[in-house]
Amino acid sequence: MGYDVHQLALGRPLIIGGIEVTSPKGSVGHSDGDALSHAITDAILGAAGLGDIGLFFPSDDATWKGADSKVFLIKAIKMISDKGYILNNVDSTVILQSPKLQKFIPEIKKSLSQTLNLDEVNINIKATTTDKLGVIGEGLGWACMAIVSVEKNT
Repeated sequence: MGYDVHQLALGRPLIIGGIEVTSPKGSVGHSDGDALSHAITDAILGAAGLGDIGLFFPSDDATWKGADSKVFLIKAIKMISDKGYILNNVDSTVILQSPKLQKFIPEIKKSLSQTLNLDEVNINIKATTTDKLGVIGEGLGWACMAIVSVEKNT
């Protein structure tokens, strides 16, 4: 499983699963701030016992400044492949007060499917709010959770 959280700020792009979502506020991050891709990357690495995203893509490393988070996903898939694993499925939850994401989910799934080389039917994305509670509900941040399953490639 993986988890990530980022601050939101006016005038920044909001990238979710590799797609720019129309929003007045976007993610503040060292890379592109794509918390969904970060949570999925973390889950993929963890499922194969490789540690976490910060081990391979630390936020204090200039290499990843402004990086497209699809790179993290691609590298994580390569790392688990090198250990003899393949990705089976992804289940995720985006926690964001605004904007509502339902209309963006098909495009996000398509983007993740292409990046992960995984059939869209094996990718699930849920979206929820915190009903205006806490920093997420106040629009100051957003979070994502993801869980994946992998299997040994025989």
